[in-house]
Amino acid sequence: MKDFMLIFLGPSYQTLNLSPEEIQGRMGRWFAWHDKMEKAGVMVKGDALTDTVKRVSGPDMTVTDVSATELKELVGGYYIVKAKDFDGAIKIAEDYPDYDQGGTVEVREVMVFDQE
Repeated sequence: MKDFMLIFLGPSYQTLNLSPEEIQGRMGRWFAWHDKMEKAGVMVKGDALTDTVKRVSGPDMTVTDVSATELKELVGGYYIVKAKDFDGAIKIAEDYPDYDQGGTVEVREVMVFDQE
């Protein structure tokens, strides 16, 4: 089994103007998906990310505050999952709760370096 990162891209719930009840319902879908992956033994780790973005760039290490509204796509979180191959990771991503909100899942294989 290989590790794959599922990167969640899309608008924030605040940008979508969801009510607290709608957000609570969506969180229930997230918890159910997370539980399903844990029970299947494919969940390694996952976290949601805040909308606060600071970029550090250039040789002078310039720090820039970036608002969520300035970003083309907001990275809202990630999961690292175990799968045999990309097809298996994409199958896991089929249950992503926010496709109906314009969300996208980017699937990336975690690179393994030979330490010898």
